[in-house]
Amino acid sequence: MSADAVVVGTGPNGLAAAITMARAGLSVQMYEAADDIGGGLRSTALFRHDIRHDICSTVHPMALASGFFREFDLTARGVDLLQPEISYAHPLTDGRAGLAYHSLDRTCEHLGQDGPAWRALMTPLLAHSRELVDFMLSDLRAVPADPILLLQLAERVVRHGTRLAIHQFAGQEAAALFAGVAAHVIGALPTPTSAAVGLLLGHLAHGTGWPLVRGGSWRLAEVMAHDVLAHGGKIAIGCRITDIHEVLDARAVLLDIGPKEFLGIAGRWLPARYRRALRSFRYGPGAAKVDFLVSEPIPWANPLVGRAGTIHLGGTAQDIFRCESRVACGLPVDVPFVLVVDPAVVDPDRARNGQRPVWAYAHVPNGDTTDPTVLVTAQIERYAPGFSDTVVASRAVSALELERYNSNYVGGDISAGAMTLRQAFLRPVPQWDPYRTPLRGVYLCSASTPPGPGVHGMSGHLAALSALRREFGVRVAPSLTP
Repeated sequence: MSADAVVVGTGPNGLAAAITMARAGLSVQMYEAADDIGGGLRSTALFRHDIRHDICSTVHPMALASGFFREFDLTARGVDLLQPEISYAHPLTDGRAGLAYHSLDRTCEHLGQDGPAWRALMTPLLAHSRELVDFMLSDLRAVPADPILLLQLAERVVRHGTRLAIHQFAGQEAAALFAGVAAHVIGALPTPTSAAVGLLLGHLAHGTGWPLVRGGSWRLAEVMAHDVLAHGGKIAIGCRITDIHEVLDARAVLLDIGPKEFLGIAGRWLPARYRRALRSFRYGPGAAKVDFLVSEPIPWANPLVGRAGTIHLGGTAQDIFRCESRVACGLPVDVPFVLVVDPAVVDPDRARNGQRPVWAYAHVPNGDTTDPTVLVTAQIERYAPGFSDTVVASRAVSALELERYNSNYVGGDISAGAMTLRQAFLRPVPQWDPYRTPLRGVYLCSASTPPGPGVHGMSGHLAALSALRREFGVRVAPSLTP
């Protein structure tokens, strides 16, 4: 079938690209290699038919914040985004915990002596949250309209992204709280990029929040796909594109794939210089995931931790810096940084007859083949004694197996490329339009392009806008409203 635009891949960026092209009045054909849509938004029943587990992403700080989703308006489309009382928590082994309440005031009150420092860190960012989000979720080719915001961001990046980081807080709770959210960069700590990620996600915890989707992440993919179909688009599942020439009859081709897979389907047709640039693209540490089915809520030593949507397990800030930097060097660790989510904390219907899903993953070296079950279980046990007694069933996916599940996650790198300072701006290759490739009409729109990882849809949306301008002469962005 011929179409004005072809989109390969139905992850959030592929769907965002297809929505943008279809909303501009173009005929759109999507291809998905798997037997169901969604990419990182997939959910499925692993152990019981009536309990869904989110396979990749489960908490969505960008679902209310990103420019694409703000206009697309998930809430108006019937997606219920549930806000936990505590956006994220960071327990310590002595029972203390840093707690990032959705309320900034409650967070600062809980942090005691570090409350004023936390307030000073977050308040200016919250006051300019939309401008900050729009800048950091852009193609990063222009400065913010408000230069004061850029100065505030730069000053905080220097303080929290260098050796100065260890001197920013007096107590361990606040320091660990920020280090844990900065660790979402999945790389060496502290660095300017880890600080930027920490500031973006950290301030959103007190702003638009870190919501979970009622019923599971698959609902996001479902409503996005529905919009594609409602505007005349078509989606073919179980169709893997193995050669770029299979889709070159379209005027525009948008690929929700990374550099490695792009080389696989188009490498011999690309100029040698561009091929070399793609081959030099660096991948970061991997994620190794464990899905648990448990018989009761996680028995956290500090009960307040059990009210959080996301829990970071990694000890003190210094522990996290050591661990993450070692993993970034490709070295294994006995006590990895682990993220845990019990979705039924905010979505009780995710539990059935007392049993509930628990989502967890550890940061490990890229390509690691280790079954993470023992490491992840032991890390949760440190902060929730008796957790292992509640486990009814579990399923492990090593970092290498994660790549087999989704080829964009090379070596288990769920960020689709190391978030170094250089690659934060110049991904996948150094050029002004990061989405355009040397092949006429062919664009990359995966998380390997700016603004990078996360369920925000902006890589797909921005790539589509570039294709609309260059291939169709459309310079006014189409409306995304319901």
